[in-house]
Amino acid sequence: MKATRILVVACLLMGWLAGWLAGPSQADTPAAPASGNPAATGYDISWPQCGTGLPESPAYSIVGVNGGRPHTANPCFAEQLAWADRSAEAAAGLPSAVYVNTAATGPVGSVWWPAANTAGGAAIANPYGSCDGSASPACAYIHGYTMAANDAAMVADAGGAARRMYWLDVETGNSWLPDKAANTAELEGMTAFLQSAGVEVGIYSTGYQFAQIVGEVGPASNLYPLKSWLAGAASATAAEQLCSAAPLTAGGVVALTQFTDGTLDYNVRCPAGAPAPAPAPAPASQETTAPGKLRLAVSAKMSAAQIA
Repeated sequence: MKATRILVVACLLMGWLAGWLAGPSQADTPAAPASGNPAATGYDISWPQCGTGLPESPAYSIVGVNGGRPHTANPCFAEQLAWADRSAEAAAGLPSAVYVNTAATGPVGSVWWPAANTAGGAAIANPYGSCDGSASPACAYIHGYTMAANDAAMVADAGGAARRMYWLDVETGNSWLPDKAANTAELEGMTAFLQSAGVEVGIYSTGYQFAQIVGEVGPASNLYPLKSWLAGAASATAAEQLCSAAPLTAGGVVALTQFTDGTLDYNVRCPAGAPAPAPAPAPASQETTAPGKLRLAVSAKMSAAQIA
């Protein structure tokens, strides 16, 4: 998961294959970079790290569900999530967070796009009115809602159905509509599904990319109060300083910042980003299920040009 072109060097991770599935040796395990607050430094990983050595004792970790695009799957997600859930925070009772790729393609090509306020046979309440199959906010909302349902189903299938925090990965490297209102609706639909399932949602991006895709978010949007995870720092010190930057939405706070050191992404937890205690499970009658558990075509074979 990288800020497009700002952190593009990390795409070279596809060439770093070390045999992690067979058990990394001590030499294969990367060390954490020097930081003024090592306990606040964590990692985020996804499909580029498949088969690579991973740190032995992470403070906390965030794992990518997809393979770089919303309609794809990280082929190593289950193994990576199991590794993340051995972190210090997970051992203390806070499940590891996950992140999901986002995009609003519109009705183009072979990629699924909704034509009604339904998904998998289930009706979806739509604050933007009726979806008619166009590249409209109404259809983008249904698309986002369904993508989030798909993502939650994949997390559950990997044995990770705990109420984890979900970060929405918003980058210009994925496909977006020219209409910022439709892009906003896409993310609002994702947020609506995830919040209905009782999980916390945040946004990962850079200020520039988020402005290009979404623009300013008003108080009426469910995106307005979400926490921000900011990318783009070049070092641990720069990441700590980035904690003082403006959040992606005016009603949120900067909770995490990201930097790259060598072959891994590292994250600094900002003072405003202390994780909330894991919520108690809701009664079974309140559980939200993915509408029809839509199973769109997924691909485990990703090209190095795709964004992690």
